[in-house]
Amino acid sequence: MAKIDAFFHLMNEQGASDLHLVSGRQPTIRIRGDIERIKHEVLTNETLKVLLYEITPEHKIKQFEETGDIDFAYEVVNLARYRANYYQQKNGIGAVFREIPNKIQTCHELGLPAVVARLAMLPRGLVLVTGPTGCGKSTTLAAIIDEANRLRKDHIITIEDPIEFVHQSEGCIIDQREVGVHTKSFAAALRGALREDPDIILVGEMRDLETIALALEAANTGHLVLATVHTSSAAKTIDRVIEVFPASEQSQIRSTLADGLRAVVSQLLFKRIDKKARCVALEILIANPAVRNLIREGKTNLIATPIQTGKKQGMQLMDDSIMELYDRGWISAEDAYLKAYEKARFSKLLKYQPVDFTEN
Repeated sequence: MAKIDAFFHLMNEQGASDLHLVSGRQPTIRIRGDIERIKHEVLTNETLKVLLYEITPEHKIKQFEETGDIDFAYEVVNLARYRANYYQQKNGIGAVFREIPNKIQTCHELGLPAVVARLAMLPRGLVLVTGPTGCGKSTTLAAIIDEANRLRKDHIITIEDPIEFVHQSEGCIIDQREVGVHTKSFAAALRGALREDPDIILVGEMRDLETIALALEAANTGHLVLATVHTSSAAKTIDRVIEVFPASEQSQIRSTLADGLRAVVSQLLFKRIDKKARCVALEILIANPAVRNLIREGKTNLIATPIQTGKKQGMQLMDDSIMELYDRGWISAEDAYLKAYEKARFSKLLKYQPVDFTEN
């Protein structure tokens, strides 16, 4: 057992999501969104380097010493997998580990609306799961892939950096590829995937123009493409995809996206106040004819209207989802206010002046 594994066992016992090891500081873990120190001596750069390099693949050590940044996955048998990021900082080396449970939770177990599970059965098109770092995008995508794996008989290819949740082939054949290990880039893997007879392609992150263009091509040529984008709402997600392209191409991309898009699921994670757990608020956009027309016409600022009128299709606005969590007694008024889009709707719930006074 590697020496660092003791920290991972502690994380698991405490229900922590992240472990921070940084030269010149005590180790810390994140529990329900809050950083807490571990009772441990301050880590020196030399001590931490030995601790980290024990579990790091040799080619990754070389890359880290050349670039100062690496990502990879590490597994503690019978415990969990961890997404690792190493970086150089003022006092030396630093590392963050995100726990990835061995068991993939279903959409039902995660408390996701039924419409999210139904996305796994779409025959084709683009489904985007969005939100800030650490909001559970990978967990949601893993649940959707798991749903497809159990109910379909197809070929699924995942392209990730690094591989996070590990899927076992059930009804489907699943091939998981890691950028930097099994393929050079997301774009290279996507180009190859189109010749590998896929039905479903998961793209860990749509980072650049080439990857986005290839994902749109795949979605419009009979494949179901699932991907993540770091955006905070359905409208901003659509704008982000379009704005990546040169202005001269954006009109055509609007049309292509309107044809290929099937859904956008935007999520935010909240600390629950009724028990030691976290919960997710979701904005769900289903690309019905009204939504497609707004995308083609460049009127994404009006997309809230079809979301509001599309509740029977499973659509919902983020603020409505946040209010529902508040009404259940799961989240605080302060958290609801801070993460809501329309602050005025939530300000009346506050007993005191809001922490983020810049929003007024």
